[in-house]
Amino acid sequence: MVDAHRTFVIVGGGLAGAKAAETLRAEGFSGRVILIGDERDHPYERPPLSKGYLAGTAERDSVFVHETAWYAGADIELHLGQVVTSIDRAGRSVQLGDNTVVHYDKLLLATGAEPRRLDIPGTDLAGVHHLRRLAHADRLRNVLASLGRDNGHLVIAGGGWIGLEVAAAARGYGAEVTIVEPSPTPLHHVIGPEVGQIFTDLHTEHGVRFHFGARLTEITGQDGLVLAARTDDGEEHPAHDVLAAIGAAPRTALAEAAGLETADRAHGGGVAVDASLRTSDPHIYAAGDIASVDHPLFGTRLRVEHWANALNSGPAAARAMLGLDVSYDRVPYFFSDQYDLGLEYSGWAPPGSYDQVVIRGDAGKREFIAFWLKDRRVLAGMNVNVWDVTDTVQGLVRAGRPVDPDALGDPSVPLESLL
Repeated sequence: MVDAHRTFVIVGGGLAGAKAAETLRAEGFSGRVILIGDERDHPYERPPLSKGYLAGTAERDSVFVHETAWYAGADIELHLGQVVTSIDRAGRSVQLGDNTVVHYDKLLLATGAEPRRLDIPGTDLAGVHHLRRLAHADRLRNVLASLGRDNGHLVIAGGGWIGLEVAAAARGYGAEVTIVEPSPTPLHHVIGPEVGQIFTDLHTEHGVRFHFGARLTEITGQDGLVLAARTDDGEEHPAHDVLAAIGAAPRTALAEAAGLETADRAHGGGVAVDASLRTSDPHIYAAGDIASVDHPLFGTRLRVEHWANALNSGPAAARAMLGLDVSYDRVPYFFSDQYDLGLEYSGWAPPGSYDQVVIRGDAGKREFIAFWLKDRRVLAGMNVNVWDVTDTVQGLVRAGRPVDPDALGDPSVPLESLL
């Protein structure tokens, strides 16, 4: 039976929020757990939206974190399709869009991120898309199938992970694809030019056209439909649809309006939390995309927008809310699937932070591990079509000890021996 004397409220109906609710019950919390989400769909995982579900290899039901009946069985009170409009920190309550006031003893903010918008003429045309929510993926999946049937053209603004994964899905349907990217390689600010070129070659081999060193300046159309996309160097690309894949911004407006401390842009923005994921208000926590964590391992603030962070930080915040000792020091991790290439990335190596890239394996065959080093210390590693090495890669990152770059790049030297 639920104890109504204690109430924990979770704002955000994504993976972080759903896993936090699950963890509260698993840890024995018997009070009310109220989960508020602004989408009408039950909490779901986002990777399939640009991977299996979008590509047509996974069913829609596979994206959900729990079956619908699980929430009632776990006594989780769901408020779906509801927006939280304000937080009253003094009164410990949140107000919903329908003016309902919900009181809390502890509050978790897991409001996620939203796609950045193209600020150019033509974005109001029907064929301009973003990809962040399940409804976006529902629509884009039908669009890609239609483009494939009709030999249609998709222009993608941005050569990051979402842009590349959607390009791979679109080519799978048979659509023509052009990626417009201001940097000289895709993923330039994530993995650098050394490894970024590998993804240029991969997608070019599959028929994707790249237009580097340019940005979209206008999307032209007729009768509400897209006809072409123009760039700042005077090029014009035929297009039936355009995807804006230029990154995401943390949804911090609610936290900022409540006066919670936020991180500066140099640290990725977001809501500032300590290692236990607690905000500047001791009764409020943050997890997932919005949390800028004072990271014990890296000694700096770190905000991570990937699936594994939502998966792990939601439960960590839940345990901290229960008063358990929590130090969130996970090594950042993400994965991607593009055509026959699968990869896992572990660590943190932002632009300018590393002085050497070591390749272990055969980059030409796309079976390798790339390591980013600073002063011979491993900052990050990415295994491409090489499996069961994530724990070792993360161990090298955690160790923070100098390694021999020659041994690191030699497949005959067991990777575990370098720990």
